[in-house]
Amino acid sequence: MSTEPNLPLAGLRVLDLTLARSGPTCVRHLADWGADVIRILPPDSGREVIGRRGSDYQNLHRNKRVLTLDLKSDDGHAQLLQLVREADVFVENMRVPVKRRLKIAWEDLQPINPRLVYGSISGFGQTGPYAERGGVDQIAQGMGGLMSVTGEPGRGPMRAGIAVADMTAGNLLALAIMMALYERERTGVGKYVHTSLLESQVFMLDFQAARYLMDREVPEQVGNGHPTLVPMGAFPTSDGHVNIAPSSPKQWQTLCEVLGKPEWLARRDWASYAGRNGARAEIEAALSAETRTQTTVYWVERLEQAGIPCGPIYRIDEVFADPQVKHLGLAAPVQHPERGPTHLVASPINIEGHHKTIRSVSEVVAADGDIKFRDRS
Repeated sequence: MSTEPNLPLAGLRVLDLTLARSGPTCVRHLADWGADVIRILPPDSGREVIGRRGSDYQNLHRNKRVLTLDLKSDDGHAQLLQLVREADVFVENMRVPVKRRLKIAWEDLQPINPRLVYGSISGFGQTGPYAERGGVDQIAQGMGGLMSVTGEPGRGPMRAGIAVADMTAGNLLALAIMMALYERERTGVGKYVHTSLLESQVFMLDFQAARYLMDREVPEQVGNGHPTLVPMGAFPTSDGHVNIAPSSPKQWQTLCEVLGKPEWLARRDWASYAGRNGARAEIEAALSAETRTQTTVYWVERLEQAGIPCGPIYRIDEVFADPQVKHLGLAAPVQHPERGPTHLVASPINIEGHHKTIRSVSEVVAADGDIKFRDRS
């Protein structure tokens, strides 16, 4: 694996004992920006080995090295502890009883390396009545309220099309790790930082949660519409759909003018946020009748010219064909030793003065403990 010593996290040593999606998402941030990541896998990780050529595996585990260790054996455990002594960061997303049984919990490793930053992701938290439960993304989406506000009214709960809880937990843990590393610069001592799928999902409810906590209003499903702003959402066109978001009174007025509907402005019951919210079905039906008369491109051009936020609704192939997505370099080129030249999803983080690249695919280094961190220089 090639290295770029000028990357922001160059010289940072990370041990990655994560599986599934949440933990690897966290560590991917560190690896993408220069950390020397050693991923520790058990010797019976056959499913992982089979999947290494797959797109999902490579996207999650690029820029990492892989080491197989049997942590249940005395030798494997001793080899891990030796790596811990040299590490800056240790990341895991095991169930609480498992890491304690393996003797690799925070209380086991902190005395060995007081500077270690130890990061954990669990399903429901490190303590509490659900602490020992295993958790996956969809369970968190359900228990965290997301499925109750996703989808169309009357159709039942609906999961989001991506692993929102997993990804958010990984992103938040990466942030927590960086805060702990920053604090270590002042104190010289590492910290234990952790989050969970449940905490991350509830956090992501954001204003929907605040509506309940402050106003005691229980949000409901509204399909493609906005929960509190009308009209805002997806509307049919003659060849697809368009998202339209006139979020201010001025933009509502402009929308009516663009559509040639001064009578909409004359309606006193549609003049306020509250009035439009109460007439959601009527307004959305009236707007849909207008938008379906022209193409998506037509409406995007007209509305954008008028200063109304809008955009097409893409399939995934159309996303990566979009000129702005291409300009941002979100499909990052990488050379795979078996699949040849291909692409993975680029880091969304931009740091001026640093060129973000995927330096390598996931690299299998050793099937035992014969591995060392790279020199910090």
